[in-house]
Amino acid sequence: MFRSVARSAAGKNLLRRGYATAVPERKVAVLGAAGGIGQPLALLMKLNPLVSQLALYDIANTPGVAADVSHINSRSEVAGYVGEEQLGKALEGCDVVIIPAGVPRKPGMTRDDLFNINAGIVKGLCSAIAKYCPNALVNMISNPVNSTVPIAAEVFKKAGTYDEKKLFGVTTLDVVRAKTFYAGKAKVNVADVNVPVVGGHAGITILPLFSQATPKANLPEEDIKALTKRTQDGGTEVVEAKAGKGSATLSMAYAGAIFADACLKGLNGVPDVVECSFVQSTVTELPFFASKVRLGKNGVEEVLGLGPLSEYEKEG
Repeated sequence: MFRSVARSAAGKNLLRRGYATAVPERKVAVLGAAGGIGQPLALLMKLNPLVSQLALYDIANTPGVAADVSHINSRSEVAGYVGEEQLGKALEGCDVVIIPAGVPRKPGMTRDDLFNINAGIVKGLCSAIAKYCPNALVNMISNPVNSTVPIAAEVFKKAGTYDEKKLFGVTTLDVVRAKTFYAGKAKVNVADVNVPVVGGHAGITILPLFSQATPKANLPEEDIKALTKRTQDGGTEVVEAKAGKGSATLSMAYAGAIFADACLKGLNGVPDVVECSFVQSTVTELPFFASKVRLGKNGVEEVLGLGPLSEYEKEG
């Protein structure tokens, strides 16, 4: 029953959005598909009716993940690729490339501790993207996003393929957390909540704009401060709760799937697709900054301004 309802709902959505004849063919690659984020992300992308080809890549174990996911009766055809020699084949013809590859954060580790390991992984993958699918939208999940996105930009610049409209740091998990925590405190339906989150994707660089949250709840300042801190420390909360056995993988996969879906809708011409993302920007003096972004057929159509901020948010 769930399957038929989901399928008919997806079909109605596609018809409503002007896909009455055919949904465009779209190839999506997940690089790091056998990992803690990669596996649930592969599952969620297989369920997305906008994906026609799903390429799953990792340095090991991808054929098993691909075989497992391929048995799901949804639109996309799945192929698994393993090892550097198969990376080019995984990337050829991609419209969207999602990169959760890298090591996760463990207790006591800062995002900076991840930098040396994950920077090298990202550099190698982005070199291959520049060669095999230079026009793809690149969704960077690998932490620390504040650093891996500028690294990717430099790799693309060196290759002569850099397009600032096509490189995204996925900060959607900060938005997902802010929505969830706000809805719980404001006692409103979480499905109706929207909270923009700006800044970066690490600790105090994450700034949820609760003054712009909808529906408006007029929470006292101490609640806003507590919600802000919890959103900033959300990753640490999960790392500690998993007691050294993992980081935020399931919620991150969900957030990654939400953002990739928004990118696909933008590519397909759906109007007014707006999500927060860490992109090249002139919103502040920083070269990269997370803010609301309108997505379209070329990736970033418009980087939106910060809007009115409360005094507390201005300090942040």
